Amino acid sequence: MIVLQVIDVIISVLLMAVILLQQRGSGLGDAFGDTGAVYTSRRGAEKILFYLTIVFGISFVVLALLQIILVKS
Repeated sequence: MIVLQVIDVIISVLLMAVILLQQRGSGLGDAFGDTGAVYTSRRGAEKILFYLTIVFGISFVVLALLQIILVKS
């Protein structure tokens, strides 16, 4: 049980780090109203960060639900 909590904390920290590393839509122009309507496909590190965000998010939810189920039983 304690192992699941430790893993859940580690995954949550990794999820926050991966989300903060993504740079989509950031820049000084966006702060002053520049829309920058250029959309490109994800490549390289951006694609890896995107998939890691999905994996960490799903695993965080699954572990949280598993902990709820184990506490009730």
